[in-house]
Amino acid sequence: MAGKPRAGTSSPRPRTGEGAQSVRRALAVLRLVATGQDRGVRLTDVAQMSGLTAPTAHRLLQVLMDETAVEQDPDTRRYRMGHEITLLGLARPAGLAIRALAEPYLTALADELGDTVFLSVRHGADSVCIGRYLGSHAIQVLSIDIGARRPLGASVSGIALLSGLPKAEAAALTQTNAQRLEVLGRSGKQVLAAVEVARRQGHVYAAQGVMAGTSALAVPIADARGAVLGAISVATLSARLQRDRVRTVLAAMQLQVARLSRRLAEVERARACR
Repeated sequence: MAGKPRAGTSSPRPRTGEGAQSVRRALAVLRLVATGQDRGVRLTDVAQMSGLTAPTAHRLLQVLMDETAVEQDPDTRRYRMGHEITLLGLARPAGLAIRALAEPYLTALADELGDTVFLSVRHGADSVCIGRYLGSHAIQVLSIDIGARRPLGASVSGIALLSGLPKAEAAALTQTNAQRLEVLGRSGKQVLAAVEVARRQGHVYAAQGVMAGTSALAVPIADARGAVLGAISVATLSARLQRDRVRTVLAAMQLQVARLSRRLAEVERARACR
């Protein structure tokens, strides 16, 4: 008997039948497979994070493999994204306009700071990295690859993205991600507490980043109406992001975010005039 999903990767929507539920489950599994990137994920990982029983998760993975949406490494038996997904993505190469608009500002930020800068957006209940810009410092922290997905709240970018949502929606998404966050060692209570701090301060600072010995700082990107469209983050060696340097780095990030927000507003006005 199929298990009931406990932690999907999109906001809850009314079900309209078994067929729709199967599609949603398959997409949820695809998103979980995507979190493994080239390394892939195990069947047990998919079952644990989705809340599906192992037989149900295995059956969905087999169907996705038949459609080449997922492939399995013959040596490790891990599942990863297949060629079909890559090819489908080519049908809309300009689908993420914010990435193209943000590139000059985030490149300039990486050049100024010397550290790695990341651009992330929210997709359902996930934070997805869509841009990474390297600085000039000898040691770059490459903690997140482009395309990496994490449940909202698992990183500084995810906290920044949640901070721009209404409290009830942020709480609902955190509950949706409870199972996946638990696997990563975070509780919903911890996440929501960090979101509240981010709302008050306008940024997120983590003395301990995704990788050991690193620290991270994130700032949300908002449009003219105040809606959060994405987040930028800086990750570097902890020694380079002590409290005394945080203020300088934060000011540089906020300056580039303000410039990007103005550019986004210009583009929005131009579209409205067409």
